[in-house]
Amino acid sequence: MSQLPALPCYLNGAYTLLPDARISVMDRGFIFGDGIYEVVPVYAGQPFCLPEHLARLQRSLDELRVPNPLSDAQWRELVANLIARYADSTRARPENTDQLVYIQITRGVALRDHAMPAQITPTVFAMSNRMSQPSAAQRASGVACVTAEDFRWEKAHIKSTSLLGSVFARQISVDAEATETVMFRSGYLSEAASSNVWVVKDGAVYGPPRDNLVLEGIRYGLIEALCRDLGIPFHLHRIARDDVLHADELLLSSATKEVLPVTRLDGQPVGTGVPGVPGVPGVPGPVYHALYGAYQAAKARQCAAPAPQPV
Repeated sequence: MSQLPALPCYLNGAYTLLPDARISVMDRGFIFGDGIYEVVPVYAGQPFCLPEHLARLQRSLDELRVPNPLSDAQWRELVANLIARYADSTRARPENTDQLVYIQITRGVALRDHAMPAQITPTVFAMSNRMSQPSAAQRASGVACVTAEDFRWEKAHIKSTSLLGSVFARQISVDAEATETVMFRSGYLSEAASSNVWVVKDGAVYGPPRDNLVLEGIRYGLIEALCRDLGIPFHLHRIARDDVLHADELLLSSATKEVLPVTRLDGQPVGTGVPGVPGVPGVPGPVYHALYGAYQAAKARQCAAPAPQPV
């Protein structure tokens, strides 16, 4: 039996360590997966895009009809405390640690019934852990992905803890020794198992529209803003499978991947890598390099501010 590391966490108003955290077996998050979550990246002790994460958390709670148990100020305080406690537990200074703050809210504890019970108290759990990012080799050469039909439910816009569909989708790529599973619904691109997917064609960036079939990653707005700053055309609309297979570049985005190039899809090279240079398929292209550089600059701007102070 694996032993959990003694990392700090928060559960229903109190700070404790992961091995000591306990919830009821009748918690609806355990019984039904009836809850939502957020993952906030932290660079140099500073949470990245925290207002956007808290806004999406609120949207997910609204969809589930679960009241937000904390105010924005209380969420910020909780995140700051976890950042500091994680640094203490690893004997590092907060400004020297990159980490992920995970937040989960479930509907709460009640006797098992599919109907949503009224007036129960939500369960609030949060923890921080080390951030694992793509390697330098993956950034230099890109990663391989595979494709699959999107067999998950049609409320993908909710960042739900009911992730069994995504677990199965991710395992498809694990079995193929690939990094991600790029999924299609009725012949159109949706997203990957735990990433958004971007198509580059003729110097423009394309993504699926913001709707119930795609989780709007925090990087949706960020990449749109970076494209605008870089003068790269940006469009959201339905993208046919054939357009994905014939993309000039293919990109993944997520909290941990940031922006990551896909250079092989179903065993075939993606694009030409360098437009106008024949015979150089399957290398990260110029749009990826521009976006990645702009992403790092955005991190530096946000994370140059003083780290949030615990209370």
